[in-house]
Amino acid sequence: SIADELAAAYALSREPGTLAYRKWEIYNKAPYLSATHGNRYVNNYANRRAVGYGTLKKGERLPEGAVLAKDSFTVTSEGEIFAAALFLMQKLAPGKSPKTGDWRYVMVLPDGSYFGDSEGDNAADVAYCHTCHKTKKRNDFLFFVPKQYRR
Repeated sequence: SIADELAAAYALSREPGTLAYRKWEIYNKAPYLSATHGNRYVNNYANRRAVGYGTLKKGERLPEGAVLAKDSFTVTSEGEIFAAALFLMQKLAPGKSPKTGDWRYVMVLPDGSYFGDSEGDNAADVAYCHTCHKTKKRNDFLFFVPKQYRR
């Protein structure tokens, strides 16, 4: 019920991924709680360049231009639903950002403002994204949808 509200708010940022992510393939069958994304409920989307995201094998890499999006929301104990951040990962050209495995991390707040962009403003504010993702270096720095929520 909050999906349209999330997409409209994120789009205010004018970040390309925010304008299109709801048209991309969704990789989960229901929102799931993500401890690493602030204990928020999330959905995982991937653009056409990221085809195969859900089936990558050890050592395989997504191509330049692949973008993953994770919208999020919180639910109170009273059942109220509140919009939360959108997390984006964009695969950059080889060698563009060796310190992040050639991934760009962006976090857009639910009012459309930027929290941070690892390749731009407030890069230090999203440095923790790669700190977590680097534990999955052998999987192109990617985590995957928990098995019970995969489509």
